[in-house]
Amino acid sequence: MTRHSMTERAALADLLHSVGPDAPTLCEGWNARDLAAHLIVRERAPIAGLGNFIPPMRGYGERVLRRRAAQPFEDLISQLRNPPWWSPQSNPLADPYANTGEFFIHHEDVRRGAPGWQPRALDPDFERALWGNVRLFARFALRRYPASLTLQAPGLGEITAGTGGEPARLIGAPGELVLFIAGRQRAARVQIEAAEGVADRLRTANFRL
Repeated sequence: MTRHSMTERAALADLLHSVGPDAPTLCEGWNARDLAAHLIVRERAPIAGLGNFIPPMRGYGERVLRRRAAQPFEDLISQLRNPPWWSPQSNPLADPYANTGEFFIHHEDVRRGAPGWQPRALDPDFERALWGNVRLFARFALRRYPASLTLQAPGLGEITAGTGGEPARLIGAPGELVLFIAGRQRAARVQIEAAEGVADRLRTANFRL
């Protein structure tokens, strides 16, 4: 199997080197330096990353992130290029599953954080891998969403998530669907088929992966 996670990691590192530490991203409040530090903390300090899920640890996680972000930017990029083999996220067994969607999303966070971007043409194998991420992310991020939301990737299939009720449909390429349910709705090129109020709520919903 092609290691799309490795390809996306390398492409993101190259892009970060090109745009510099102060480049904007789609992550509110984060520039390129912050995003790189986040990925390094995720792999090299996983306990600090628990602050994303456990409120009492949020302050600790933020302090660790700030310390990492204070490192020279080229050091951050080097650590990103060379992940630790022992990490729960980047060990050889977990890497394709834990990082394919993660690095695609953050690669696009930097690409689409600047004006003038266009969607990339992805090869079919990568599209299929991202469709697997859509299916996984949808079951988690949308499990409590108050609608019957169908995500459709033409040629690959569809999945329905949510708690039921008023129907809605998102149609797009797998990468665009991944970005939408990862909270990047404003930059995701998807077609929404839903009543006007439902569509508006989808565009501003706080999906949490």
